[in-house]
Amino acid sequence: MGKVKRFGVSIDAELARRFDKHILSEGYSNRSEALRDLIREHLITDKLSFDGTIAVASLSLIYDHHQRDLAEILNHFQHEHHKLIISNLHVHIDHDNCLEVIIFKGPNNEIKKVADRLAAIRGVKHGKLTMTTTGHGL
Repeated sequence: MGKVKRFGVSIDAELARRFDKHILSEGYSNRSEALRDLIREHLITDKLSFDGTIAVASLSLIYDHHQRDLAEILNHFQHEHHKLIISNLHVHIDHDNCLEVIIFKGPNNEIKKVADRLAAIRGVKHGKLTMTTTGHGL
């Protein structure tokens, strides 16, 4: 390991408690080890074959229904990328949370870029991209 860089992370107390419980069950001795592994996994996943191959994907977003203008922002963003987005589904999970599932078809690197931007919008609590082949050549 090279030079160590220390940084602070601010998270909700309940999320920190759940994370601590989870990493303890996986055998981590501290948060730093667990965060290093999570960061490595994220970077490795990001690096894998986003080479422009045509793919299909689904992006699941959980977001706060009460976040001001979020539904309109998501809708506008999807209109801006209509060439990649072929469908979507909106579900009311409960009074406060919604699930948006967005279906993509297009170059995998472009899908990833758009999905990352959508998941990073303020008020989105969680985003999960699942990408697969179109089935051609199998």
